[in-house]
Amino acid sequence: MSLQLSTSRAYTAALCAILTPLCLLGCNRQSGPSQVPAPQVGVVVLHPRSATLTAELPGRTAPFLISEVRPQVNGIVLKRLFTEGSEVRAGQPLYQIDPAPYRAAYNNANAAAMTSKAKAERYGQLLKANAIAPQDYDDVLAAYKQAAANLQAARINLNYTRVTAPIAGRIGISTVTEGALVTSGQTTALTTIQTLDPIYVNIPQSSTQLLALRQAVAQGELDKDTPAVAKVSLWLENGAKYPLTGKLQFTDVTVDTSTGAVTLRAIFPNPHRVLLPGMYVRAIIAEGVIPRAILAPQQGVIRDTRGQPTAWIVGKNNRAELRTLQVSRSVGNDWLVTAGLKDGDKLIVEGTQSLRPGIAVRPAPATLPAEPRQSTG
Repeated sequence: MSLQLSTSRAYTAALCAILTPLCLLGCNRQSGPSQVPAPQVGVVVLHPRSATLTAELPGRTAPFLISEVRPQVNGIVLKRLFTEGSEVRAGQPLYQIDPAPYRAAYNNANAAAMTSKAKAERYGQLLKANAIAPQDYDDVLAAYKQAAANLQAARINLNYTRVTAPIAGRIGISTVTEGALVTSGQTTALTTIQTLDPIYVNIPQSSTQLLALRQAVAQGELDKDTPAVAKVSLWLENGAKYPLTGKLQFTDVTVDTSTGAVTLRAIFPNPHRVLLPGMYVRAIIAEGVIPRAILAPQQGVIRDTRGQPTAWIVGKNNRAELRTLQVSRSVGNDWLVTAGLKDGDKLIVEGTQSLRPGIAVRPAPATLPAEPRQSTG
């Protein structure tokens, strides 16, 4: 009997040794649920600000002035007086056509004019003495005027034998060599001169887009009467930015029926002749300014399964709230928001992966990336 009691006590002690830690663990678990800390999110406080709307459009450069040089008289080219590809000034001699026949014609006309002038002077004295009829004097005077006109024409033709540059600019290749026969009014130009400083950039823009911009201006949504609207910047074919800023000159009044576009023309300084006629460029033009725009960083705007733009906002009591937005276009790294966000909203741009509506968050200022090279609509 004592042996059984001893065995029972030993069993009880062993069982208590096993159950005591388990009981303590259970008591600790029942003491209360563990608190998961609210996730930290990066936020940007939105405020209305001025936004310049821009568009990146293709363009082609064109010379400010262009002149095709053609001969005004017939003859043999004796000399070419310029270096191909060089800069020439207005009035600079370019070609010398054989002047011999035109000099002879000029001398002949000069002699005839001198004779007619002397005869007209003598007839004038006779008319004063009533020695001749007035009609005789009128005939001599008319002959003198005709001879003077012939002399002037001969002088012009003689001067035309020296072909000069009508404008200043860079001259191209010569289509004729010394000894070539040229004729007045020929279809082939002797050479071409182009003024490259300043230089034009022709920029086609969709007529639909132009109408939308004008409608926005008419409704007061867009301001075009600002100096920024007239400025134009360029990116070259190799991706480099052109260092000088241009100015928008005018918008064509005709829509190209084949492309549905109108042509905008900008003018750029080109002192180093970086821009050459016919070069392809990308033009950044300012379309207008929105005085109070809500701009949301693009990294804070996501698309739902239907493609609708949405954004997470820090709402009341620091609770996450999902908003559905309406956006019209991009402006640099931002979206231009037309509905869904307002002044003072705290837009979440970092830490949105684990968010769900109503969850508590810890907002902190976010770090945004640098602006891109241009704002594109």
